[in-house]
Amino acid sequence: MRRAVSWAAVLCACGLVQVLQANDWPEWRGAGRLGVLRETGLVETFPEEGLPVSWRTPIHSGYSGPAVADGRVFITDARRPDPRSTAVVERALALDEQTGEVLWAHEWAADYAGLQLVYAIGPRATPTVDEDRVYVLGAMGHLLALRVEDGLVLWQKNFPDDFNTAVPSWGMAGAPLVDGDRLICLVGGEPDAKVMAFDKRTGQELWRALSSDWEPGYSQPIIIEAGGVRQLIAWHPRDISSLNPETGEVYWEVRHIVDMGINPATAVPSGEHLFVTSQYGGARMLLLDKTTPSARVLWEGVGESDPEYGFDFNTLNSVISTPVIDGAHVYGVDGHGVLRCLELETGRRVWETEALIGESTNWATAFFVRHEGRYFINTDTGDLVIAELSPDGYREISRTRLIEPTHPYVRRRQSGAAVNWSHPAYANSHIVARNDHEMVRLSLAQDD
Repeated sequence: MRRAVSWAAVLCACGLVQVLQANDWPEWRGAGRLGVLRETGLVETFPEEGLPVSWRTPIHSGYSGPAVADGRVFITDARRPDPRSTAVVERALALDEQTGEVLWAHEWAADYAGLQLVYAIGPRATPTVDEDRVYVLGAMGHLLALRVEDGLVLWQKNFPDDFNTAVPSWGMAGAPLVDGDRLICLVGGEPDAKVMAFDKRTGQELWRALSSDWEPGYSQPIIIEAGGVRQLIAWHPRDISSLNPETGEVYWEVRHIVDMGINPATAVPSGEHLFVTSQYGGARMLLLDKTTPSARVLWEGVGESDPEYGFDFNTLNSVISTPVIDGAHVYGVDGHGVLRCLELETGRRVWETEALIGESTNWATAFFVRHEGRYFINTDTGDLVIAELSPDGYREISRTRLIEPTHPYVRRRQSGAAVNWSHPAYANSHIVARNDHEMVRLSLAQDD
């Protein structure tokens, strides 16, 4: 049973701005899913007392990051009415960007039976905002197109019911991707519906592609331009697949099997290169053809194996964290919390350090956002870091507390500390972050 809760009385009387502002953050990793912040006038170092807080608003638990567009902040969360039951109530919320006031919420029922229990706390996928609509995906495959203004349901799908999707152990995580008039999703449906495109206005199926003999995984679909065409990159636990986003036609596939389907990192494009990494499947750097839509493996993660887990940690095998490519080098955090620099063309390790995370620990995570010649990096310990990354090493410029980590997965860290695995949004000279109890907006403006 689904029900909507709407607070129409608190909606902005001036109406809805339909055009995204240049400094909005409308989807996973920002515009184009590139993890790039293009604003000017931001802090060079953090104040000793911490960043100025604009507002704090209570929310429920979840992993999804916020999206910011049209003067609103969008997030999904979940609550468990009976702690003894796997039944939950998931919801999508819209908050006023300036005040943090809840403008509307829409709720729907879900059951987390079958998910890894310790991770069964809420939705994973960041909302995607496009014009007057926001698309949200729940952990159990509820896809909803909601009206930005008031949360009205315009259309919806239930992946297990509608497409016979087998929800993976850690829930559905691929944020819906808008491409023209299409909404593209990793569905994992049958028959041959691992990837699907819907009419973004009506929800009508436009095309489906790829066999679902393997689960859809947890990575985010992206669009790149290479070989003279636009390509949809769908990285799933069996292959890295390139599709025509208009038709679903397969351009090319490269085999890349990931154990247990664990591939949360997003594929990273840079010119003629495309990089993927997983602790449970290794790393692969692909070289994209200049003239035709095709690809080949340039190098793959090989080297020393971890004696405890048997995985290759010689290149860069991330669990959750998406690496970045900067010039001729790759930077990222591997599954043990080590920040590494690799040569783009060879995969050779240039340097590594534990200085970012502070310890070598399992399933460590950091989210990188490029800003001018430096990076904003938020760690799963709740810190926000300004740093420079270069072949010469890691140079930390400033560090502050962003938000308290709350997820109680004690096996993650030898110290037993909680973690935060939600990517923040950077929008309009502010950063917006969440944990399992609250959303907070803090100023990054130089003059605040």
